[in-house]
Parts: sequence; C-alpha cells; structure tokens
Amino acid sequence: MSVVYGRARTEKDLREILELQVKNLPDQLTDKIREQEGFLTVRHTPELLGKMNEVCPHIVARADDRVVGYALCMHPSFSAEIPILRSMFDQVRSNLPPDKTYIVMGQVCIDKDYRKKGIFRELYRTMKEVLREEFDLIVTEVDGRNRRSLEAHLAIGFRVLKKYQSDGRDWYLIIL
Repeated sequence: MSVVYGRARTEKDLREILELQVKNLPDQLTDKIREQEGFLTVRHTPELLGKMNEVCPHIVARADDRVVGYALCMHPSFSAEIPILRSMFDQVRSNLPPDKTYIVMGQVCIDKDYRKKGIFRELYRTMKEVLREEFDLIVTEVDGRNRRSLEAHLAIGFRVLKKYQSDGRDWYLIIL
C-alpha cells in the first residue's frame, strides 16, 4: 500500500473528503463503532469546505488515486461559520497567548480500510511540516465522548489546553 500525503488541490479531492466525511458521521455508525473507531461531529457544505481550502489547503492522504484520509485546515477567519465551533474559538482566544499564531485542524478522518496504518500520525506530521512557517500551533477540540480520537491525539503529542462544557457536552481543547 503506497500512501502519498499532500494538499487538497482539486474538486475531486474536496468531493472525496466530503464522501469520506458522510460515512463517518454519528448517524451513519452504530454505537459500538462510534466507541471503538470514533466519529465526526461536523458536516461541511461543499461551499464552506472549498472556501476553507482556498485560504489554507487541507492535508490529504491518497492511495490508488483517491483520498483515504484527511486533516482539514480551518483558518481562524472561519470562526463564525460553524455554530458548534464558535465556543471553541472563544476558548482559543481566551486561553492562547495573543502572540501565538494558530491554525485549527477542523476534522481528521481515515477511511476504515486504512486505519491503524500510521496515516493519522503522518497526516499531522505533514500538516506540521507544511504549515510551520505560517503558524506556531495546531489547535483542535475533541468531544469528550470520542475517547478514541482523544487518545489518538494525545499519543502523537497533543496536550490538553482546557476541558470545558458547551452545547451540553464536554470538550477537550488540545494543541500541538
């Protein structure tokens, strides 16, 4: 299996990101799979995903000429675009030193047939590499119910900046 990492560049890349996203939203998964494999919280529109990509192209993993994993790049200028993420941006602004620049990793997902092959770690390594000149930190948050995702992020070096509640959920604001 040869996996190539890079930036989302084409409409096909964006379409394949959205196809993978839909397969991993909570309403598409059983309780058991959500617990064991994790889940996604946000469904992006094609328009928003495209606008985000224009500002800071997303990181993708490709195998057999298709996207099999992605880490979305969400510039802080999009802080008001997704209602469930507004509280995260408020927490970021109040908890990060004002001299630090950051990008939000807006969502990470790996195709189920490609999990446990190091793609998660490599997506973040690629993200750090290509964005290090522009941003000091990568920030994201994880739903407290998504233990799989939280453990995976902590295992690759993220640290918890703050745990907080919003929308009736516990959230972990984490940084790399």
